[in-house]
Amino acid sequence: MSDVKTITPEELQKKLQSGEELYLVDVRENEEVTEGMIKEAKHIPMGDIPASLDQFDKNKEYIFICRSGNRSGNVCYFMADQGFKVVNMSGGMLEWTGDTTPKA
Repeated sequence: MSDVKTITPEELQKKLQSGEELYLVDVRENEEVTEGMIKEAKHIPMGDIPASLDQFDKNKEYIFICRSGNRSGNVCYFMADQGFKVVNMSGGMLEWTGDTTPKA
């Protein structure tokens, strides 16, 4: 199992504020994202990731997000094994202090 890079919620917030183009994927369940998600993030529940590989580009780096950082870490290991560039947001949404947008 390869090591996965991590980013803190604070580091991610700074990158978003600086206008960096980032690819964020929130892997929480539908009922969890109703509490709000980072507006730049795309929502793909963890269980749907294996069937959604065609939505990812191996030339881009993806930052995965969940509630605490555990599930997104597991998704990162899976995606890294598939040859994708991945980063896990440590601490997850529990530690996110930035803006969130309600999921429609």
